[in-house]
Amino acid sequence: MVDTVEVVYALPETQRLIQIPYATGMTVAEALEESGILKVFPEIDPTAAKVGVFGRPCRLDRKLKAGDRVEIYRPLTMDPKEARRYRIN
Repeated sequence: MVDTVEVVYALPETQRLIQIPYATGMTVAEALEESGILKVFPEIDPTAAKVGVFGRPCRLDRKLKAGDRVEIYRPLTMDPKEARRYRIN
């Protein structure tokens, strides 16, 4: 069995999960490039995008472990506090 890393990105209408082979010492930036997700979603700017591993924000130079899930976060469209107020009213 080959060790893998997942790269995920979601939009309101679609989501993409790409599994790639894990290489020892692989960084988040290398995983993004290897996955090809930047070609599928050209609007992602890897230098400005917020990324994380399993919901914890991290830098692009973070080393990965086999089985990690790299997540690309979209900018918030609304302040979370305002969104809660909006849902209540």
